[in-house]
Amino acid sequence: MSIPNDHPSHALFDSSYLRACRLQEVEQVPVWFQRQAGRSLPEYRNIRGTGSILDTIANPSLAAEITLQPVRRYGVDAAILFSDIVVPVNAIGFNVDVVPGIGPTVDQPFRDKTDLKRLRVLEPEVDTSYVLATVEILAEELEVPLIGFAGAPFTIASYLIEGQPSRNHARTKSLMHSEPRVWHDLMERLSDIAIASMRSQILAGASAVQLFDSWAGALSAGDYRNYVFPHSQRVFSELEDLEVPRAHFGVGTGELLSLMSEAGADVVGADWRVPIDEVRHRVGSDTAVQGNLDPSICLAEWPVVERQAREVLKAADGQPGHIFNLGHGVLPETDPAILENLVELIHTEGLQLASSGP
Repeated sequence: MSIPNDHPSHALFDSSYLRACRLQEVEQVPVWFQRQAGRSLPEYRNIRGTGSILDTIANPSLAAEITLQPVRRYGVDAAILFSDIVVPVNAIGFNVDVVPGIGPTVDQPFRDKTDLKRLRVLEPEVDTSYVLATVEILAEELEVPLIGFAGAPFTIASYLIEGQPSRNHARTKSLMHSEPRVWHDLMERLSDIAIASMRSQILAGASAVQLFDSWAGALSAGDYRNYVFPHSQRVFSELEDLEVPRAHFGVGTGELLSLMSEAGADVVGADWRVPIDEVRHRVGSDTAVQGNLDPSICLAEWPVVERQAREVLKAADGQPGHIFNLGHGVLPETDPAILENLVELIHTEGLQLASSGP
C-alpha cells in the first residue's frame, strides 16, 4: 500500500530534508539534531514537570509541544518525534522504565525461551494510541517533515537481556551464540514490533522514519551479518511500500556501515569516528548519509564548533544526499545558542563551504 494523497509528506515533498534523503539537489544543506528536543532546552525544563519520561510521552499535547520546541528555536529542517525506543515493548507489558541517569531498565530481564511469551504482538491503535495522537497533532502543526522512529531489534534485545545499558553486552552475545534459535525468535518478535510501530507512525502523519540500532557497534561484522542483518533487512523491506525515507543509525558502527546500507536504508547515519566522505564510500552512491559532528564539540566555544562543522561540510563536498547532524544526540549541557549558530552556518554557508575545498 502507498500512503494516502493527503498525507503530510506529499505537501512537504520538496523540503530540503526529504530531497536530500532522495539524493536530489538542494538549495541549502538540511540539518536536524538527534535529541534536539529535551534537557538542553530551558523551555523543555519549564514544562517537563516531574515523573517518568514515559508519562510525558503518554501526554500527546505535551509530547507534541516538546517536539516543536527545537524546530521553533533552531529552525531545523526536520522534527523528530519526542518519544523513546522502549515505548512499544513497555506498552505490551514487558515493563521497561527509563531511569534518569541510567537509561532503560527492566525489572525482569529476558533470560530464556519461556520469556518469549512476554512479547505479544503490538497493536499500535490500542497499545500506543497516545503516540499516534502526538504524530497527528504534529502533522497538522509542522511545516517541516516529522521523523518517526523505532528501536532496532538488536538494541531493544540488548536492553531486555541486560536489564539496563551495558558496556560489553555480554549476556546478549552469550544468548546470541549459545541459543541461536531463541535469539532469532526474539529478534523476529522485536522486528514485528518495530515494523508495526513505524508503520503506524507513518500512516498517522510521519514523513520519514529512523531505525535506531544504537548498540550494534558492539558487534563484529560477522556477528552482525549472521544474527542482526536479516532482521533489520526485514524491517526496512516491510516499510518499503509506504514510500517514505527510511534511515538507519548506530554508534560505533564504522565497520558495519556497508551492511547497514545493504539492509535497505535510504539514509545511513554515522557517528563522528569516520569522516563523512569515507562514510559515503562505505554505504555506496545510492544511499544518502547523515552526520556527523561529534556532539562533545558543541560544548566548546563557537569558533571551535564552527571550524569542526566546516570540516564535515568540506568532507561532504556538496554532493547530493548529505543531511547534517551530530554523530549522536545533543548532550544535556549544550548551550542552545551554539546550535542556533550551527544551523545558521549550515544553512547560509553549507554548500559554499562544501564546494570550496580546503
